[in-house]
Amino acid sequence: MSTKPALTVLLASPRGFCAGVDRAIQIVERAIETYGAPVYVRHEIVHNRHVVDRLKALGAVFVEELDQCPEDRPVVFSAHGVPKSVPAAAKARKMLYLDATCPLVSKVHVEAQRHYDAGREIVLIGHAGHPEVVGTMGQLPDGAVALIETVEDARTFQPRDPANVAFVTQTTLSVDDTAEIVDALRARFPGIAAPHKEDICYATTNRQEAVKAIAARADVLLVLGSANSSNSVRLAEVGKRAGAAAYLIDDAGGLDFAWLERARTVGVTAGASAPEVLVQGLLDRLAERFDVSLEEAEVARETVTFKLPRALAS
Repeated sequence: MSTKPALTVLLASPRGFCAGVDRAIQIVERAIETYGAPVYVRHEIVHNRHVVDRLKALGAVFVEELDQCPEDRPVVFSAHGVPKSVPAAAKARKMLYLDATCPLVSKVHVEAQRHYDAGREIVLIGHAGHPEVVGTMGQLPDGAVALIETVEDARTFQPRDPANVAFVTQTTLSVDDTAEIVDALRARFPGIAAPHKEDICYATTNRQEAVKAIAARADVLLVLGSANSSNSVRLAEVGKRAGAAAYLIDDAGGLDFAWLERARTVGVTAGASAPEVLVQGLLDRLAERFDVSLEEAEVARETVTFKLPRALAS
């Protein structure tokens, strides 16, 4: 009979890699296989330290700007998307580049362009400085897109023509927070043009729903993901809002057992850029201290896949 205290672990499903992250990582791996090392990557391919470190070991070199890349080596653009000026500069230098932008981020770029072409003033709901936001705003001329981060911003935004406004959103936001901002915009601009289909991606939505399903039953929620990962940070916020003490950790090494002193039920999830091996590592660490019984809470089944760029598809 086990002398360890009992602990129920509620495992959120879906969790971890989404189709866009999976595709982006494959693009870097295939590029290294096809062209040899080094392959340059502009910005972290996805926001996860473990993923980045593994790709570095394979021969990826991560840089922040294109001018840090030599012209004779391939460069990959990250899953978050880039301003139009970046591929234009790569073309001008006759560089071989591979665009790993998530297709669901590209969809937002297309929507923003469509609204701009229709003469609408565009509002982007998102977080200032996030590479996805920088990339989306960089699809259009300076000043064409106004960034709104909060409900207060939505209440004070002054468009040139209140009857001719459209909104798009970052794909990795809190579903609930974004809904509040959209409600505030609609209250002021009833005719505001909305995306055909919600911009917050299926993976972000599903992972937040899975957290809601377990957080109400959990004393503590552990979210695996890096601190610069927007969707991972949002998962911890959603867990807190649902009543759990929530902690964002990079891996099992970030776990402080003091958090679990009075816990009987712990929820575990992983952000969309966190590999499943980190989840297994955390479960193994919990099993060192507790008699763990595992329960998977599935709210959706994901079957989405995205094709690789033609140059790597063979």
